[in-house]
Amino acid sequence: MSQDPKRLEEQVKAAAVEAGDLPPIEKWHPDLSGDIDIRIARDGAWYHEGEPIQREAIVRLFSTILRREEDGHYYLVTPVEKWRIRVEDTPLLAHTLEKEGEGERQTLAVTTNVGEKLLLGAEHPLEVGQYEDGSPRPLVRVRRGLEARLVTAAYYELADLLVENEAAGESPSLGVWSGGEYFPVGNG
Repeated sequence: MSQDPKRLEEQVKAAAVEAGDLPPIEKWHPDLSGDIDIRIARDGAWYHEGEPIQREAIVRLFSTILRREEDGHYYLVTPVEKWRIRVEDTPLLAHTLEKEGEGERQTLAVTTNVGEKLLLGAEHPLEVGQYEDGSPRPLVRVRRGLEARLVTAAYYELADLLVENEAAGESPSLGVWSGGEYFPVGNG
């Protein structure tokens, strides 16, 4: 086994050709190969052995074989290897908020820093939590335990779309509609 990102890239490319768009990592369950010195910084930058990974194609490829498991750790997974990596906050960032339609019929979409477009809805729900300092932590569920954090500009764009919604027997809340779903963002 090797901690060489180039070798991981070759394995993934071979598997992706067979599988289509995304490699079927939910079917891959190799034993843990160990820790690899790859870190995803809070700003979304990927590092290998302390140096930025310069090739965007490698970052995009690695994002397709990344998953978060029940133990809370993130892993790069191939059919034969599984490497634990470090993630400072979330592995992906969401930016470029797009809106189509109005009111309860609107659809919101974000594009991640690896070029994946996510439509907010049942498959990719929005949740706004908080960091320890009380600042908002807006997340979109991506897949395989992964989340994308909305960057500040996208969060402010989202804030411009807030509406008040009152569920039966509950206090009004502020939130947004997308894909037929209502996502609370705060109390009214």
